[in-house]
Amino acid sequence: MLKAGVLGAGHLGKIHLKLLNQSNQYELVGFYDRDKEASATIEAELGYKSFPTMEALIEACDMIDVVTPTIYHFECAKQVIAAGKHLFIEKPITHTVDEANELLRLAKEKGMMGQVGHVERFNPAFMAVHEKIDNPMFIEAHRLAEFNPRGTDVSVVLDLMIHDIDAILSVVDSKVSKINASGVSVISETPDIANARIEFENGCVANLTASRISMKKMRKARFFQRDAYISVDFLEKKCEVVKMKDAPENPDDFAMILTNAEGIKKQIYFDNPEIDNNNAILDELNAFADAIHNRSTPIVTLEQGAEALRVAMQIIKKFKHL
Repeated sequence: MLKAGVLGAGHLGKIHLKLLNQSNQYELVGFYDRDKEASATIEAELGYKSFPTMEALIEACDMIDVVTPTIYHFECAKQVIAAGKHLFIEKPITHTVDEANELLRLAKEKGMMGQVGHVERFNPAFMAVHEKIDNPMFIEAHRLAEFNPRGTDVSVVLDLMIHDIDAILSVVDSKVSKINASGVSVISETPDIANARIEFENGCVANLTASRISMKKMRKARFFQRDAYISVDFLEKKCEVVKMKDAPENPDDFAMILTNAEGIKKQIYFDNPEIDNNNAILDELNAFADAIHNRSTPIVTLEQGAEALRVAMQIIKKFKHL
């Protein structure tokens, strides 16, 4: 079993502590948080060992799970890699693109493995259709949340939209060619609602909307490709696959047939895969353990995390030119 430690024991950090403790892939060694009072409370109430320094925790572990505020990601991750330990780091990978690039260089230099916590990749609804998304040409994503002061230290793009940016980059096999975006600050000092249009070199267009001041929650994405429409509800963990094929000469009475302007008939049918219930955070942590043991490529690499951040920062830059 891999000896694991957690840096940062806030809301999400406590979830990671619980799941690492449950995992049969890891031995949870303990955690470090700079808030000594909160650390003492967690140690007393939950039984996880609190380490006096970050360096002491890193030294005692094989893998470190960084769940600190984003602004501290690079500082922590740099020490983890320098100590020759494997790195799991929450999204976004770092606070700036330059930091992400430096982290990639250090990890390569040290030969350390890393995975970024883009948890929607492990959402069972997305996993169920991932292989069915083939050369999508139009994508629409909506990620809406009710206001929560936690997380407003960063733009809604880095807080929410980056989930969809990463998911889209994982299914579009083409480079980004153009980005247009707008964002509005309503309550926070950074944008609370944003829309982005991402164009790819192969002609694919993705339209993303993210809001953290909505009255209801929504996390949906729709993928349109030749002869198919695929929808994913990340929140409800549901998906729908609607496909079209050339209609048979003698369709049955219940067949859904469409005829286009050229007189070509298509039959609509549904190909909805089974969805397995899972704990996406536990799955991503266990998948990283598998990658370490097998020396295989993690499902969400540091490079992919850096690319999602790069696109997110390009979107944010567009706000400043409005």
